[in-house]
Amino acid sequence: MARDEGTRPWVLEKFDPSWNEGGLLEASSFSTPFRKDREVLREYLQEVWPTVKRALKKFGVSCELNLEEGSMAVSTTRKTRDPCIVVKARDLTRLLARSVPAPQALKLLSDDDIGCDIIKIGNLIRNRKRFSMRRDRILGPNMSTLQAIEDFTGCYILVQGSTVSAMGSFRGLEQVRKIVEACIKNKKNPLSHIQELRTEREYALMMES
Repeated sequence: MARDEGTRPWVLEKFDPSWNEGGLLEASSFSTPFRKDREVLREYLQEVWPTVKRALKKFGVSCELNLEEGSMAVSTTRKTRDPCIVVKARDLTRLLARSVPAPQALKLLSDDDIGCDIIKIGNLIRNRKRFSMRRDRILGPNMSTLQAIEDFTGCYILVQGSTVSAMGSFRGLEQVRKIVEACIKNKKNPLSHIQELRTEREYALMMES
């Protein structure tokens, strides 16, 4: 870390491979399952896997797509230098398994300011009809509410089945989780959260001027 004399007390420096020229002492690997019965997802993963493989290879991470078992595996190699990259690779596969487009998911590898959060909402309410109605509130008419949440949190958001996948700053991800869980639990409407975020932004702009 380096000292920043500006607004932040500390700034996380981008990893430099020269910091760990000897590589890792032990191998680490992760496996992510996906629904192999979803033909569209299977075909998409097969199509984009060469791109994913090339991107991971640049960071010294190997990967394997098993269409028969329905899994994606990532592992460090002797060429791996960044000890955190395999965790990013794991999160990459978790996003792909939930239908996040590869160009979007791959941003995790190169940008240290971007994180991800997969919010499981299916177990927050048992009644399926109420669950569907409250999930639709997150989307809004013609996806307008979801677009507003993305705009005010600075996050990419994908609502898919019983999960909500988000990518963005850690502050933004915290806001997204708060909005989503409050909506599904029927504690607060997303529009109320959006209004609060709008007010916060306007106040911040006023203080800067």
